[in-house]
Amino acid sequence: MRTPTHLAAELRLPTNWLDYTILGIYFVVVLGIGFAARRSVKTSLDFFLSGRSLPAWITGLAFISANLAATEILGMAANSAQYGVYTVHWYWIGAIPAMVFLGLVMMPFYYGSKVRSVPEFLLLRFDKWAHLLSALLFAFAALLIAGVNLYALSIVVEALLGWPKWVAILVAGAFVLGYITLGGLSSAIYNEVLQFFVILAALIPIAALGLKRVGGWDGLTDSLTASHGDNFVTAWGGTGIGSANPLGANWLTIVLGLGFVLSFGYWTTNFAEVQRALSAKNLSAGQRTPLIAAFPKIFIVFLVMIPGLVAAVLVPKIGTSTSGLQYNDAIPYLMQELLPNGVLGIAVTGLLAAFMAGMAANVSSFNTVFTTDIWGRYVVRDREDAYYVRFGRLITVIGVAVSVGTAFLASSFSNIMSYLQTLFSFFNVPMFVVFIVGMFWKRASMKSGFWGLLAGTTAAMVNYFVLYKQDIVGIPTDQGANFVSAIAGFVAGAVVMVAVTLFTAPKPAEELQGLVYGTRSPGMDEPPAKGDDAWYRRPALLGWGAIVLAAACYIPFSI
Repeated sequence: MRTPTHLAAELRLPTNWLDYTILGIYFVVVLGIGFAARRSVKTSLDFFLSGRSLPAWITGLAFISANLAATEILGMAANSAQYGVYTVHWYWIGAIPAMVFLGLVMMPFYYGSKVRSVPEFLLLRFDKWAHLLSALLFAFAALLIAGVNLYALSIVVEALLGWPKWVAILVAGAFVLGYITLGGLSSAIYNEVLQFFVILAALIPIAALGLKRVGGWDGLTDSLTASHGDNFVTAWGGTGIGSANPLGANWLTIVLGLGFVLSFGYWTTNFAEVQRALSAKNLSAGQRTPLIAAFPKIFIVFLVMIPGLVAAVLVPKIGTSTSGLQYNDAIPYLMQELLPNGVLGIAVTGLLAAFMAGMAANVSSFNTVFTTDIWGRYVVRDREDAYYVRFGRLITVIGVAVSVGTAFLASSFSNIMSYLQTLFSFFNVPMFVVFIVGMFWKRASMKSGFWGLLAGTTAAMVNYFVLYKQDIVGIPTDQGANFVSAIAGFVAGAVVMVAVTLFTAPKPAEELQGLVYGTRSPGMDEPPAKGDDAWYRRPALLGWGAIVLAAACYIPFSI
């Protein structure tokens, strides 16, 4: 692995005063939004959930922006340079079905039960032990993922702008800390809406100019076919069981490991995303939040995949020691090669916006879970509301500081998306199996939640660190190992939940209203607000429309 010094020397951008002016304006606007949002923070509900007052289009854009972090941009471009068109699976199978399931099936339970966080739902459905374990695991994972964003930011900023790594980390961390402590979730969400458009303004020129450099889509695919083979530019080629391919996975592990277990585990239980939907003004808006986000998610894959494919053409040995570039360098390399000043400033700003959006999503969800689910529930209970707002701001400071420390854990992965998928298989997948069993099986006992979550997490870690890292099972790639770890965590969690349920008491039926499929809570019966009942805003239409559109997008890549 090359040192950051080598990376900086090779990829330094020719930035000038215009680029830094654009960057400076962005930082001023970010803090301005934080100061403006501060005026609306009067209660803990305002600070942690924006008072449940935001319209669906705001929460929908924030939902996708929170996901469209720099780890997504750099990681999926790296995926594309390494694995080719297989990257589309992370979007059309690995995101859209789960986002639709969240909106149509799970949001009525989340929003209708009026929980403030995902772990709090487990408290209502199971018991305090499942709640506490899930809160601790989520808080730990949130800080690790926030650290990934900081690490990625420091590497890229050092390379592109020449800033020392510690300066980049402190500057970005300080701005995220500033606008979250000022305005809470509202500040994070409104900044995420701004960041969404800034990110698009950065990615579109890179993709367009990259395609032009390699002779358009036909020139790109011809070059990749010649250098990497036919399967590199198809979605399903070479994924038969027993077939070798760059991804190290077959169609079954893609569909089950990525499309079901990892995807549903992330999108339906990751509070960094669900928190945006819980801040919506009513149940209809909460349901539509992930459904609105699904439509840009379908097409964003092209903006991150094309740069990775172009980099694979322009740097044929990318990812090897002979090229001098890692897969993660695909987008920084194209920025250096293709963008003029001014546009370069927008692209740098877009990358920083993406880093900050991803970090802010995890920090804002961390402060909510730690304050409401851990501190306020088990440490200092029944204090006045203002106390928890103050503590929420304090724990935000601590969370950002810890994220700085966890940033360097990501340095051992040349593909940061592999690192993120590893974390999701450890933490999100076991939580998903507990949710899905508890939500669809009334008999699942109170104790089964804790033991299922513990077993799932343990099984996923054992598969990755023992069976894969020690090369006991012969899995060829990190991504393939992540798919298998996710399946192992899901199966282990489900089996243990069933076994524990057979020997322990179920939760009383009257306490399951609005928590198990087939039951309803009063919050689930609220009528749509005026205008929300329009036919084009119906959640079912939006959800199934997204599914059909995503499936149709596969056709050109499957012929």
